[in-house]
Amino acid sequence: MTDMAPKVKFLKVRGTWREVADAARTTIRLDEGTKEPSPKWKKRILLAEHSPVRKLCFNWKWIDLPYWVSVHFVRHKFGIEHFVSTQRTDRTGVKRDDSRQDAPVMHECFANAQAIMFISRRRLCRQASPETTAAWRLVVDEIAAKEPELAECCVPECVYRGFCPEFKSCGYCGSPEWRKAVEKYREVK
Repeated sequence: MTDMAPKVKFLKVRGTWREVADAARTTIRLDEGTKEPSPKWKKRILLAEHSPVRKLCFNWKWIDLPYWVSVHFVRHKFGIEHFVSTQRTDRTGVKRDDSRQDAPVMHECFANAQAIMFISRRRLCRQASPETTAAWRLVVDEIAAKEPELAECCVPECVYRGFCPEFKSCGYCGSPEWRKAVEKYREVK
């Protein structure tokens, strides 16, 4: 396995909370507003997963992400786009069959807020590979610096659902630590 640790470069946030609020107002036949949404309102609309949250979009790039970890992320296809550096022989000069599964790639994405929450449910689960979870945690940590309410909604599936849907549970669900995580996730200040 390669000794390189993946890094994430956060590129851009597209859309504003004012745009999310105006789209929400449109759905209930109201004109645009002028007041900036409160943190409480942001958390509530994220928890409800109403469609206007998809107006918030994020763009990032992993650098030196192991190819096999990149494959885990490419499995996500709704609300997200992927751009992964090629291993094609004609582009790299290296025979594709000689490339290792842990060969580092660049993997750029843009995704909306709903996709970010959905991916978190899968990739923050303790059944996910630790390398994949660590790479996703880099993205969530960057989001937390810009959109803390969204980061608070990035939780594993068992916290989101209130139970573990996996065939074989890791044991986290039901633990005191899990109960605190569920309480924090559901809290709206």
